[in-house]
Amino acid sequence: MDNWTKTWEDRFGKDAFAYGTEPNDFLKTQLNLLTPGTILFAAEGEGRNACYAARKGWNVFAFDISQEGKKKALHLAEQQLVTLNYQIGQLPELDFKANQFDTIALIYAHFPAAIKSSYHQKLDKLLKPGGTILFEAFSKNHLEYLALNPNVGGPKDIAMLFSIEEIQHDFPNYEWLLLKQEIIDLQEGDYHNGTGSVIRFVGRKK
Repeated sequence: MDNWTKTWEDRFGKDAFAYGTEPNDFLKTQLNLLTPGTILFAAEGEGRNACYAARKGWNVFAFDISQEGKKKALHLAEQQLVTLNYQIGQLPELDFKANQFDTIALIYAHFPAAIKSSYHQKLDKLLKPGGTILFEAFSKNHLEYLALNPNVGGPKDIAMLFSIEEIQHDFPNYEWLLLKQEIIDLQEGDYHNGTGSVIRFVGRKK
């Protein structure tokens, strides 16, 4: 098992839900503006966002590298009387199809720096024309907030963090409905607590 996978197996292997069981506020707000369809959650972990979408009538797919995350996500789904199609593995190995999804959600999907842009490009191919990307993750400015308060969470490697320019580069064929850097307060489980700097992006594929 590589270090990246082990980190998440250890985090999700604990009894408590690392980021809680309530959906991310930005995801919740944006999802409620869309007509339910087929949605993919990338790096979905313990399933809090996927389960919320399923409760709202979406046909939900998800993937992650953590078996422990999937186990807790399916348990949460069972408790909430919803169904998730949840796969484990690296994105290139999974059997998603081109133009399969109406919406793709990237909520704190901090992939290793060497693959994050290629993953964005692969995810783009899975989204239907006219489909929507919903994205919230820590910005490159977040390190100064992390230094002040480690409890806010997020990667310590600046190359795993995001800038507006990176999003514009990785998703060039989009109408940018929202693309900005914001300072927000997070209260999500044990690992997202405090003030941080994020990039928020809502894009419609042309």
